Amino acid sequence: MTIEEYMSYLLSSPRGSSCVQAGQVLEVSYDQVNRFLLQGNYDGSNLYEKAIVHLVASGGTLTLDDSVVDKPYSHGQTNLITYLYSGKHHRVVKGIGLITLLYTDIKGISLPVNFRVYDKALGKTKNDYFQEMVKEVLCWGLRPKMVTGDSWYASTANFKFLRNQELNFLFGIEKNGLISTQPGQPQPIGTASIPPEGLDTYLKELDFVKVFQTVDKDHDVRYYVYFHLNQE
Repeated sequence: MTIEEYMSYLLSSPRGSSCVQAGQVLEVSYDQVNRFLLQGNYDGSNLYEKAIVHLVASGGTLTLDDSVVDKPYSHGQTNLITYLYSGKHHRVVKGIGLITLLYTDIKGISLPVNFRVYDKALGKTKNDYFQEMVKEVLCWGLRPKMVTGDSWYASTANFKFLRNQELNFLFGIEKNGLISTQPGQPQPIGTASIPPEGLDTYLKELDFVKVFQTVDKDHDVRYYVYFHLNQE
C-alpha cells in the first residue's frame, strides 16, 4: 500500500472515510491500513513541498480558514476530538478542528500550503496556530502580497503580527470594532457611514486602514478591514 493509493481512495470517497472502508476499496486488511497511517508523520512542511512546485511563490494571496470534521458518533473524547463551533452548522459540534492556509498565486492556482490539527492538550489557541503557520510559510520561501481571513481571527494581536511581518491584509471584522474618523472620537464600525468605495479611518490600537461594508441577499451586513503597508 502506497501514499498514492491511499490518496486516490480519499479522492474517490469525499463523503467520509475509515480504515475498514479503505481496506475494502484497496483490497487490503483493516490492520494494514491502520499500520500504514500510524507509520506516517507528516506536517505542514511536507504539504508545502508538494504544493509549491505548482505555484508562483510571490505576489499571491494567503487565505486562512478553519473547519470542523464532524465526528458526532465518536464515543468519548480524545485530544483531537472535542467540541468546537462549526460555521457550517452555526453551533457547537463534536469533531476535529482543522486550520488551513490556502495560497492563491498570481495565475489563479489555489493550493493548501500549511495546516494544523487543533489539539487542546497543547494549550494553544487558534490564533497561536495561525501565527505559527504564517511564520513557517514565510521561512519556507512563500512571499504573499495579501493575507485574508474571517472575523474570528480579526484581533488586534493578529493584525499587529501581520503588519510586523510586512504583510497587507483584508479581514472580516465585527460591527463593534472601534474606528476613529475624527481624532479623539472613536465609534463602532457598525455606526459609521461607509461609502461604496470604503472609508479611510483609524482602527483602534493599530493603524490607518480602510473599512468596507457589504449587504447580502438576506440583508445581512458584513464589515471588512483592509490594511496596506503603503497606505497613508
